[in-house]
Amino acid sequence: MSPMEARLQREQRKPRLDVRSHVSVHDMGNTASRMLLNEDAFVSMLYLERRRVERAGNRFVLVLVDVSRNLAGISNRDRTVQVLTKSLAEATRETDIIGWYVQNNLIGVIGTELGDATNEVVQERFLERLRNIFELKMGWEKSSSISVSFHFYPEESASGAGDHTANIKLYPEMQKREDARRIPLAIKRCIDLAGSAAALFFFSPIFAAVALAIKLTSKGPVLFKQERLGQHGKTFTVLKFRSMRSNCDAKIHQEYVKQFIAGQVDGNSEAAAKPVFKIQKDPRVTSIGRFIRKTSLDELPQFWNVLRGDMSLVGPRPSLAYEFRAYELWHRRRVLEIKPGITGLWQVEGRSRTRFDDMVRLDLKYARAWSVWLDLKILAQTPGAVIQGTGAH
Repeated sequence: MSPMEARLQREQRKPRLDVRSHVSVHDMGNTASRMLLNEDAFVSMLYLERRRVERAGNRFVLVLVDVSRNLAGISNRDRTVQVLTKSLAEATRETDIIGWYVQNNLIGVIGTELGDATNEVVQERFLERLRNIFELKMGWEKSSSISVSFHFYPEESASGAGDHTANIKLYPEMQKREDARRIPLAIKRCIDLAGSAAALFFFSPIFAAVALAIKLTSKGPVLFKQERLGQHGKTFTVLKFRSMRSNCDAKIHQEYVKQFIAGQVDGNSEAAAKPVFKIQKDPRVTSIGRFIRKTSLDELPQFWNVLRGDMSLVGPRPSLAYEFRAYELWHRRRVLEIKPGITGLWQVEGRSRTRFDDMVRLDLKYARAWSVWLDLKILAQTPGAVIQGTGAH
C-alpha cells in the first residue's frame, strides 16, 4: 500500500463533524437550491458582515421579512417555509444570505455589495421584486400579510442630526448577550445604586467646598450640563462641576478632538509626544478648574447620573455627539456595547495618556470581558489612579 493510500484510509476512518446550522431548501424549479440558516447561524453571519464592512468600507442592507401571520396555526408549516424561502431565493442574488432572524417569525436577508445605488433605490427595487414574487408564488391574500423592513449598515445620520440612537435591529447578538448576563447585570446595577448613593452622601462636604470655590472665583453656574451619548447612542445630560469660564466656544475642542481621533495631532507638540484627550493648558479653564480636573473632583456630580441609571460606576467614557460623528465605524462599538461609566479600563491602565485607538481597544476589551469581578477590580484601582493624577488635565 502506498503512503498516499494509507493516508486516505486514515482520513476516512476519522469521525466527521455533523454541522446542522441550516435547513436545505430543495430545488422547486430551475433555481439552484439555497440554504435557510437557523437563528444562531444567521446572527453570527450578520455580526461577521458588520466586521467586514468596518474593514472594507462597503455597506449592506438587512431585510427583515415578517412571516409570523403566515405560519401561525397551520399544519403544513415546513411546506410554507419552503415556499417563502424559494420566493426569497428568486428575489435575491445567490451571494445574499437568507436565514431566521427570529425563528418562525422573522426571516432575514443580508444583501451585500450594494454598489453606488442609494438606499432609497435599493429599497424600492428590492421591495417591488419581493412583492411580485410573493404574489406569484402565494397569491395576493397570503402575500399581503407579509411585512418587510429595511435596515442599512453603516447607519446614516446627517452631520447636524441630534439623534445618534443605534438601530438595534442590526445588533441582535447584543440583546442575546444581555439576556445571558441578566443576573450579573442586575448585580452590577445594585452595586451602582449602592456605590453612587454612598458617594453622594459621604462626599457631600467636598461637594459643598468645591461648589463654594467655583462660585467665589468665577461667574456662572456651579454645575456644567452637557449632552452625551449613552449605551446604544441614547442621549442624556451629564453633570460635572464647571471648570471653564461661562459661555466658552466649544469649537476649539471640537477641532482638537477630530484631529486627535484621526491621529493628526501636531508631531512637534507636547500633546503628540504624550497624547491626551483633553487640550493641555486650555485657556478656557479657570484656576479652580485646573485643580478639580487634575484631582478628578469635577467628575463627582456624575454619581447622580449613575443613580439615575444613565451611567454606571465602571464603563467607557461617555461620548459627545461631535466626537461620535468623527469616529470610524469600529470606534462606534464603544458606545453600542455597554453603558458608559465614571471610571474604566483606560482610566486605570493608561488614563488619558494613550492614543485614541488604544482607548477604544481598552473599552472594547472591557465590554467583551466584562464581569462583576472585573468591575470590582477596576473600582479598587481607581483611587490610586486618581491620587497619582497621571494623565489628568
